[in-house]
Amino acid sequence: MEAPSFNPISDIVSGAIMAATSVPQLIAYAETVGYAGYRGLSTAGPPLLAWGFATGSPWMNAGVTSLTAVMAKTDLGGEAYAAQYGEEAYVELVAAYSLYVGVASAVMALVGFGKLAQKAPTAVKTGFKWGCELGVLSSALPNGLYAFGSKLKSNVATSVFGDIVKTVKGVVPGATGVSGVCNILYAVTNPQTWDVVAALLFISCTLFVMKGKAYLPKSLPPGSEVVLATAAATVFSVFYGYEGGVVGEIPTLDGDAGLSLGPIKIPIEVMDIKGLLNVPIAERCFGGSMVKLFITASIFSAINFLSIVGIASGFESDNNVSWSAPRELIAQGVSNIAAGAVGSAPVSGSMSRSLVSRMTGATSKLACIITALLWIYMMPYMSVMSPTPKAALSAVIVSAVVKNVVMPKKLLALKGNDFIVGVGTAVTTAITSPTLGFGAGMVMYIVISAVAGKDSKKKV
Repeated sequence: MEAPSFNPISDIVSGAIMAATSVPQLIAYAETVGYAGYRGLSTAGPPLLAWGFATGSPWMNAGVTSLTAVMAKTDLGGEAYAAQYGEEAYVELVAAYSLYVGVASAVMALVGFGKLAQKAPTAVKTGFKWGCELGVLSSALPNGLYAFGSKLKSNVATSVFGDIVKTVKGVVPGATGVSGVCNILYAVTNPQTWDVVAALLFISCTLFVMKGKAYLPKSLPPGSEVVLATAAATVFSVFYGYEGGVVGEIPTLDGDAGLSLGPIKIPIEVMDIKGLLNVPIAERCFGGSMVKLFITASIFSAINFLSIVGIASGFESDNNVSWSAPRELIAQGVSNIAAGAVGSAPVSGSMSRSLVSRMTGATSKLACIITALLWIYMMPYMSVMSPTPKAALSAVIVSAVVKNVVMPKKLLALKGNDFIVGVGTAVTTAITSPTLGFGAGMVMYIVISAVAGKDSKKKV
């Protein structure tokens, strides 16, 4: 399969399929960030629209992913912040962080980081990916196996696992990931605490999303299994009075609100950018240090860009689609600034959506622009998702990562020093945070490579 020739009809069809099949992910990843699921729907369009105009790839899609959701929540201490200051304040915090990530991306593109990112060690990337996937799994399980996620967290707090969390955080205050790891361990070892209906919904939807494609008509577009699973769960919720957690009310935009470009009315709610710059993000999350904030945002941006590198490199090798690292890093920056402007979490390249775009016949970036516009203009009709069980949305997330978490083939395939670095990065990422894990992995790689180099010289 080679690079496609432009066909606007194919792009419109592909963009529409992407818009429909991605809705469950948008809601699920918003829940992962730590705020109401409807925000994932209301803020997804503008960042993708900005990405569509900036990227040079015909297939690459961008948005909040499982990785960016977990990283943002971890870096900002999402649960604790929302509990202390409220969800609206947390939304402002996340939006402000997206702005900083966007600015950091643009600056890094200008200083040539794009090409350097392509040289990140495979062992570090592999271990980091597994650690983040475990974090994604831990964020989804509370609403999957329990009617309300808070039940698992309260159970863990009063168990031996709660003592482990306190001990680890006492030694390493930044070890926010240990809570998620202990949530998994408690849930797996205490199945008698699961809520039966929520767990059955979660497990059945996970199995269908993972295996259902093989039993569906080949004529259905990729991602149909996700739409069918969430639709079935929603119908069940409505007709059988499901009493567990659901998406809930999806607010509609005020008729007079929105962005006007001459005669064109765009129904999006833009945040007060000046107000976002005054959000006390450094004071409340980074010890009062703007330097620490910008360094963390830069690391976030660098890690994000590795996803884009992987997607673009795959398209280059498979389809001979050339790409520019600086351009795609700038596209990441522009889309994150747009994300901050509308209250979205940081965005990055989405592997799953990019592959679906290719499979559904997209021929240019017009396809993702169509997807973005549909998300923006169809928002008033999304209330149909209000009764969707969170257990079903958790299944969408878990189905994307559980296979690799349970059997990490690429991690286990590493040999010698690479295996040590990979496992060390994976464990550190899972227990502490993505930012600390990636940094620790790079340090391990440099130290072990230096020691190995000295040993080889001695032998010679």
